[in-house]
Amino acid sequence: MSHIQVILGSTRQGRVGASVASWFMQHASARTDLSAELVDLADWPLPFFNSPVPPAFGPSSDPQARAWAAKVGQADGYVLVTPEYNHGYPAVLKNALDHVYREWNGKPVGFVGYGGPGGGVRAVEQLRQVVVELSMFPLRQQVIIANAYLAFDESGALRAGVNPDRQAAAVLDELAGVAARLGPVRV
Repeated sequence: MSHIQVILGSTRQGRVGASVASWFMQHASARTDLSAELVDLADWPLPFFNSPVPPAFGPSSDPQARAWAAKVGQADGYVLVTPEYNHGYPAVLKNALDHVYREWNGKPVGFVGYGGPGGGVRAVEQLRQVVVELSMFPLRQQVIIANAYLAFDESGALRAGVNPDRQAAAVLDELAGVAARLGPVRV
């Protein structure tokens, strides 16, 4: 069974991303063809990437970065949950991606974008370019939640009339299929 990490790419206080990631994890956890864990970047206070040696050429000398790389290496695939800030994705997510190289290689990655009227689609499109450079396999399917700040109630539940459940199922179906075909690639 493939193991995926759902990486929450926002660390802002009061972030709607916690509700988005929790909703997605409900779908992922219900699957019998993969196991899933939530990895919240708020729990991984990485320093800004400034290593003189890129991760592609060897492990970091920073203990936090090495621990992060070990965590990332435990998964066979990923789902990046990202908000859109000013037509892009958060710096904390870029920093987390940049600290690791080999552990990302050869693994599929799906996306859950959320934001204002555009729903995070521009952030997801930028991330697609980055993950290709990390030798990851971006999935075609994606979840886009427009006006996410209105989509979830105070308890974190989706409001009536907002239903991205089919998108979530499509991402997880594709991710499970690709991860199974690739086989375990944990490092």
